[in-house]
Amino acid sequence: MKNRYFSIGIALICIIVFIFQQIIPGLTDVLLLNKNAVSGEIWRFLTSIFLHANLSHLVLNLFALIMFGLILEKLIGSKRFLIIYFSAGILANIFAVFFYSNSLGASGAIFGIIGALAVIRPLMTVWVFNLPLPMFVAAIIWAGIDILGVLFPTDVGNIAHLTGLAAGLALGFYFRIKHFRNLEVRANYARINIPENYMRYWEDRFLGK
Repeated sequence: MKNRYFSIGIALICIIVFIFQQIIPGLTDVLLLNKNAVSGEIWRFLTSIFLHANLSHLVLNLFALIMFGLILEKLIGSKRFLIIYFSAGILANIFAVFFYSNSLGASGAIFGIIGALAVIRPLMTVWVFNLPLPMFVAAIIWAGIDILGVLFPTDVGNIAHLTGLAAGLALGFYFRIKHFRNLEVRANYARINIPENYMRYWEDRFLGK
């Protein structure tokens, strides 16, 4: 399972697309997710994953993508990482299109990465609200925050987050069962702790708190 650092490659593509968004009028409207996606413009389910509303949105998503993506890619290989990333992102958009008038960003795909990590590396330590917790507990807490966001709507795409997370969990279980021994060996050599200050920044901004 080779690691080709596709998570960094996706981040670079997002940066390039964001630059084009700034210099080509109307590009965002053509590529973002809206009701036109279910009326024949199906490319929007994919292209919206690479779009971002503003610079802070871009930086925040890429921060999470690289932070979690590199870990997952190291554990399961680049091809399986891509399967999880795009499956979660597209599925999240399929659900989101029925709840939001328009949306864009990689959050659904990123939550897919989180879901997969919660299954493949459940005991990996991350910092959640100043507490070092196992990855699977962190995923439960973040899911709970998004559930509250659905019950008490904000401008955060909570439904996309939850859908992406569910897709990541399902694919994580699939890869863990199918390639259990290989993943266990990799896990023994991938004991990674994510620093508290990184996690606090991500939670404060990415979860809309």
